[in-house]
Amino acid sequence: MPTTNASPIRILFAALVTALFLVTGSTAYAAEKSKPVVKLATSAWIGYAPFYVAVEKNLFDKYGVKVELQDFADPALMPSALQSGSIHGAMYTYDQVIMLVANGHDFRVVMPIDYSNGADALVASKKIKSIAELKGRRVAYPFSTCDNLLVNYALKSAGLTEADIKGVDTTPENVPAALASGVDAGATYEPNVTKALKLKTGAGFHTLYTSASAPGLITDVLYFPAKFIKQNKDQVTAIIRGYLDGLDYMNKHPQEAQAIIAKQLAATAQEVAEQAKGVRNIPLADMAAYYEPRQDAQSLYTSGAMIAEIQLKRKQIPKAPSIDDTFDASFVAAIVAKP
Repeated sequence: MPTTNASPIRILFAALVTALFLVTGSTAYAAEKSKPVVKLATSAWIGYAPFYVAVEKNLFDKYGVKVELQDFADPALMPSALQSGSIHGAMYTYDQVIMLVANGHDFRVVMPIDYSNGADALVASKKIKSIAELKGRRVAYPFSTCDNLLVNYALKSAGLTEADIKGVDTTPENVPAALASGVDAGATYEPNVTKALKLKTGAGFHTLYTSASAPGLITDVLYFPAKFIKQNKDQVTAIIRGYLDGLDYMNKHPQEAQAIIAKQLAATAQEVAEQAKGVRNIPLADMAAYYEPRQDAQSLYTSGAMIAEIQLKRKQIPKAPSIDDTFDASFVAAIVAKP
């Protein structure tokens, strides 16, 4: 058996190195464990790509927060999850916030994320050539979420209302199945639009109307309960900054980002590239303008008024809320002032 000839100094040095490693490792572990975890509700949508990338690449870490995304197949369930405390915030379309605030709940938009510019669509049988031909036909779409706005907007362009069609209430993800089962048309968002267009049922399907005809009407936002915002301002700021880093990473590393996004959306990188053409992620330089009163739909004041008008007609809200009660512009303003 070999003998050990190590000097006492070497033994002491080795012991010190081991102790330092253990202390450093424990400190790093403790620091990681001490990071607050913020759970955000989401749904499969190309516009949330910067969040997918930021989580995958740990881009929130340097801001001292850990973000976990919880996918909701039915986005209409997000508000109840927020109210129960099982999630802390949500990313979804602005109409959801309008409805919540109008019905007495205290939620605030802290950041606009993206707007649909073609990635939401009304898909119909190829036998149907125009919006006017939807009169008297079955149309599947979610009554309580964003694509009911698209349906209303499209019908209005042809002089029709919801009373002129046979609406079929369903989830966004179930629209392709509804089309396959025989409904005449359906409204949903990507990747469900692509799935619907690939159906071989009957005469096949085509795009009848898209959100490109109403840019800004369907705007995705990040929102939280007002109480959470008041108690966790640093965390809210950290999440916005992490999102912006995710968007920057996407721009600088498009192929790697597409692979990450494809995994999240259960799609191919090529499909991700196609879907991305129908959405615009909002850069920091453009965010502040969403909180300003303007006439175009890329102002929460204008899009919010359009949304409230539709929700009032549907009797989903008792009255239109004050738009000022639906957002907190301070976070974006602070980051714009000090990027």
